[in-house]
Amino acid sequence: MTISEKVAYLKGLAEGLNIDTEKSKEGKLISVMIGILEEIGMSIEDLEENTVALGEEIDAISDDLSDVEKVVFDEDDEDEDDECCCDEDDDFFEVECPNCKETLVIDEDVLESGVIQCPSCKEKFALDLSDDCCCEDDEDECGCGCHHDHE
Repeated sequence: MTISEKVAYLKGLAEGLNIDTEKSKEGKLISVMIGILEEIGMSIEDLEENTVALGEEIDAISDDLSDVEKVVFDEDDEDEDDECCCDEDDDFFEVECPNCKETLVIDEDVLESGVIQCPSCKEKFALDLSDDCCCEDDEDECGCGCHHDHE
C-alpha cells in the first residue's frame, strides 16, 4: 500500500466517523492534518517518479559513455601496436632507465640532447638511438624524421 493509498484510507475513515470538521476543534485539526498528509504523499510520489526517471537517464548516459570509452581506448590500443620512432606525429617517447628499469616519457628536445636523468633513481644515462630506428640503414639519413645518423 502506497502512502497516498494509506492517506486516502485515513481520510475515508475520518469521514466514516462523521467527524464534524466545521464546528469541532478536533475535527478541524484532523481535517487539516489529513490535508497535509495528502500533500506529503503526493510530494513523495513525485520524488519517487523523478528518481526512477533520473535512474533511467543515468543508465542511458552510462551506456553512451561506455560507447565513447570503447571508441577512445580502442584507438589508443591501435596506436600502441605501432610503436616506431619513425612516427612523426609522436611528440613524446618512452625510454627505459638502464639502472632502475623505470619507463620514462621524454619529449623531442630531451631525445635530441642524448642525455637523460632518471627522476626515480637520479642516475644519468645516454641514449643509443641506433637500434631504435625501424627504417633500413642503407643511406646516411633514413628520411624518417628521426634526426639521427645511421652507422
